Amino acid sequence: MLETIIVVLILLWALGLGVGYTLGGLIHVLLVIAVVSILVRVITGRKALP
Repeated sequence: MLETIIVVLILLWALGLGVGYTLGGLIHVLLVIAVVSILVRVITGRKALP
């Protein structure tokens, strides 16, 4: 589930870079949140839900 969200956010981030500055800031914030959540999951050693 989290991996799917990450892929979607990365695609939206790339689209935001191409489209312009209107939604680009929001996409960058969402991408940072996704990366931080992955790091927290890796550091704490929690596994994804089945």
